[in-house]
Amino acid sequence: MPSGAGPVPPPGPLAGLTVLDCATLFAGPLAATLLGDYGADVIKIEHPRRPDPARTHGPARNGTGLWWKMLGRNKHTATLDLSRPAGAALLLRLVEQADVLIENFRPGTLERWGLAPERLHEVNPGLVIARVTGFGQFGPYARRPGFGTLAESMSGFAAVTGEPGGPPTLPPFGLADGIAALVAASAVQTALLHRTLQGGQGQVVDLAIIEPLLTLLGPQASAYDQLGTVPTRTGNRSANNAPRNTYRTRDDRWVAVSTSAQSIAERVLRLVGHPEVIDEPWFAGGSGRAAHADLLDAHVGGWIAERDLDDVMAAFTEAEAAVCPVYDIRDVFADPQYRALDSITTVHDPELGPLRMQNVLFRLSATPGSIRWTGRPHGADNEAVYGGRLGLTADELKVLIDEGAV
Repeated sequence: MPSGAGPVPPPGPLAGLTVLDCATLFAGPLAATLLGDYGADVIKIEHPRRPDPARTHGPARNGTGLWWKMLGRNKHTATLDLSRPAGAALLLRLVEQADVLIENFRPGTLERWGLAPERLHEVNPGLVIARVTGFGQFGPYARRPGFGTLAESMSGFAAVTGEPGGPPTLPPFGLADGIAALVAASAVQTALLHRTLQGGQGQVVDLAIIEPLLTLLGPQASAYDQLGTVPTRTGNRSANNAPRNTYRTRDDRWVAVSTSAQSIAERVLRLVGHPEVIDEPWFAGGSGRAAHADLLDAHVGGWIAERDLDDVMAAFTEAEAAVCPVYDIRDVFADPQYRALDSITTVHDPELGPLRMQNVLFRLSATPGSIRWTGRPHGADNEAVYGGRLGLTADELKVLIDEGAV
């Protein structure tokens, strides 16, 4: 473990697994981060002269990238030029000891370097290989460069996001990459479970970033197939129920209201002084209410606009109706529920000192995950990885460095 990481936490549920993170930017590396959060021993492999661009993405303090501190947490960092025969040979030696390899090169790249899945499985038949690309390993777009923005556009997400009559709207963060990372981590664990239950054989995970968002968009595909309907942009409204929107309070704050449950919808309309609409036949289902969103928004929005945020929150809470303020990150830091969950936790960073970041995604009672250390400098663990794990001497490592392989 890197020095200065603080007390040793209990081992996570994935302790004993070794993951080689050979991916760059976000979907693949974040999948490796999630595995590392729950105890996997992650080795981040970066090009000796071209570090993961995530190191310089986003905000920085004193030249230190803050995104990398989160994305690179719980990872050892080593450099390796896989395009050089000596680099590919070293990776094969690491593969012998690994359980998982995550990569996001364009299809055919590993094959060109002599590192095709078939070759990796010759070295280690139990290896799970996660290939995370924009468009998957086959098909007419397979070799195109693929990024989350393209997935957000092609999946249909952007087409339904934004105000009616306005332009399609992209999220201001890596939504498609983040969802793909969650799916990739789940796929890896599924393949590892299969390996355990079915006799030790590894397999290849082919994950196209354009696909996971399709599932999150719900019944769009089936509705188009059966009804020919194409969803349109509805702003903050939902096509499935109402009232569902954001509303401005008298003191210029915003709240979000959800009425997915019929009982909640009834409580909200009673609270805002319009119980008469509850008896309307159309009010009995989400689709009927959505068709009358103008009326319901006028009732709810008008009531909220006459009150300050604290009064709105108190009234909705007493009525057991679903509401919350629209938060920015300052509000997240101050919120007592997030504090109770330790959702934003404090970790020690050797360069920055105390550093707050998102905690692990979920809590396990017996084998909790943990942030053992933050993102490490480029190549900081070369000696530990190649000397400690593979037994290379200092002279052998220097030769490889001089050759540009490490």
